[in-house]
Amino acid sequence: MRLWRSVVGKLWMTILLLVSFVLFILTILLLEFFESYHVDQVENGLKDTVNKIAHIMEEHGDSSLGLQIAWEIAEKPAHVIVVTDQDHVHYSPGTKADERIPMQTILHDHELLQPIKDKKTVRKEMSLSGSQSNPNRYQNVIIIGVPLKHDGAVYIYQSLGVIKETTRQTTRIILLAAGIAIILTTIFAFFLSTRITAPLRKMKEAVSEVAKGKFDSKVPILTNDEIGELATAFNQMGRQLKFNLNALNQEKEQLSSILSSMADGVITFDRDGTILITNPPAERFLHQWYYEQGVNGSHVAPIRVLELLKKVVDTEKEQTGEFSLQGRSYVVIVSPLYNQQNVRGAVVVVRDMSEERQLDKLRKDFIANVSHELRTPISMLQGYSEAIIDDIASTEEEKKEIAKIIYDESLRMGRLVNELLDLARMEAGHITLNKENVDLTGFLERVTNKFQGLARDKAINLSVQMDSQKKWFNFDPDRIEQVLTNLIDNAIRHTPEGGSVNVFQKTSDHGITIDVQDTGSGIPKEDLPFVFERFYKADKARTRGRSGTGLGLAIAKNIVDAHRGQITVQSKLGQGTTFSFFLPDLK
Repeated sequence: MRLWRSVVGKLWMTILLLVSFVLFILTILLLEFFESYHVDQVENGLKDTVNKIAHIMEEHGDSSLGLQIAWEIAEKPAHVIVVTDQDHVHYSPGTKADERIPMQTILHDHELLQPIKDKKTVRKEMSLSGSQSNPNRYQNVIIIGVPLKHDGAVYIYQSLGVIKETTRQTTRIILLAAGIAIILTTIFAFFLSTRITAPLRKMKEAVSEVAKGKFDSKVPILTNDEIGELATAFNQMGRQLKFNLNALNQEKEQLSSILSSMADGVITFDRDGTILITNPPAERFLHQWYYEQGVNGSHVAPIRVLELLKKVVDTEKEQTGEFSLQGRSYVVIVSPLYNQQNVRGAVVVVRDMSEERQLDKLRKDFIANVSHELRTPISMLQGYSEAIIDDIASTEEEKKEIAKIIYDESLRMGRLVNELLDLARMEAGHITLNKENVDLTGFLERVTNKFQGLARDKAINLSVQMDSQKKWFNFDPDRIEQVLTNLIDNAIRHTPEGGSVNVFQKTSDHGITIDVQDTGSGIPKEDLPFVFERFYKADKARTRGRSGTGLGLAIAKNIVDAHRGQITVQSKLGQGTTFSFFLPDLK
């Protein structure tokens, strides 16, 4: 069944049917021709014979000699009738009674009567009984009548049955030739169709390979005809397809790389809100939304984004929105995508503005904190200056006390400004470390000795314990002294009388760790994540007296980070606090 559906089968059947139809028509025409030919041959033979007999009868008259000669000329299976008048009718010898055409039939047939009456030669095909022609032609007779010069006529007739066998043999030969022609045509058509379609089968195989992505597949060019031109065009198409697909893949990879490397999320929608393309930041954004909404991963966009998409489709203008998700701030920009004249969808850019908002908040907090920190000393400077101007301080001792307060507050303002400048330089990456090999024992003892007097005044036990495994270490002594000074000063200020402050130095395979431990009031648990931020003060009451600027721990953290180290804090409210910083051995 598959053969008839193939090109080979269709072409084969087309040629076979066409040739069979032509042979059928040709066979019919040949059969008609040969039948007419045989009849014409019989008719011509009868005409010659009857003309000879008529000529003899005209020379000899109605004599026995003339009739005898006539009978000699007439050959079977032809039969002769010589009519001299209605009473004298002669039939050729050997004509049986059932083979005779009665004279009455001739007399009553206007057409057959013409040779006698009108002296005209007549030819007619009829049945032997004298009726009209039989549908079966082989049961008819051909009769030819020729007039005589005097009275009478000569008729000759012969049954067409004599050509039946000849026609049958001719028909058999023609049908055999037609059959042989059909068989040869079948073989030739199959061979021709197979030869014609062989390149097409090769092309089909090549098309299947190209459909699988093997664009290097080529069709062999076997001929220089239209099929060969088609194969050449197909090979060129394959090369062009490979080139175009490689170009498309490069553009796709380039676009994918650009989308993947973008910090902003990109989402492409169609008009119905179906997500088509996303990049990693957009996927993280969608996963956060799915998590917040309690929805399993699906291609559903946030409702507010879909609302903006609807506005873009309706207005064909860019829309912008902002909302919070999982504690982060996002700005969404929705722009239309066009398909010729119509909006076919939109591209959404999701920008995480959390850091910008946090930086803006830090900027505002920074300004507020600096203003607050400067307002107090400025107010005190202004107030005590007015006291001196207005002669409120009457004695020299009061004036000296007021002057000392003004001096201390000016120092505090200077220290605040210097620390702000140091912190700004550190956060901008402009800190310079002057590293050198430092004797740990002498360094720690020198730093702690600076605070022994302050510790004795507050009845606080200040001690230092060192690990003897490593005596020398490479770091910036001035910067690390700044860190230790800040930590020890904070520990003494926040430790009550009778308490203790201990400095521990420990050595590991990767570097050294220095702990500053106190038995002070401690830091609340909720404040621990923020102690290294600028101007952050866990307990505002702790900063009174020898007030700090709120920048010391932030500066300490930047110094430790510049050494590629790490600073941490552990504290329990009412039990004390331990600040630890680790300095790696980078040799």
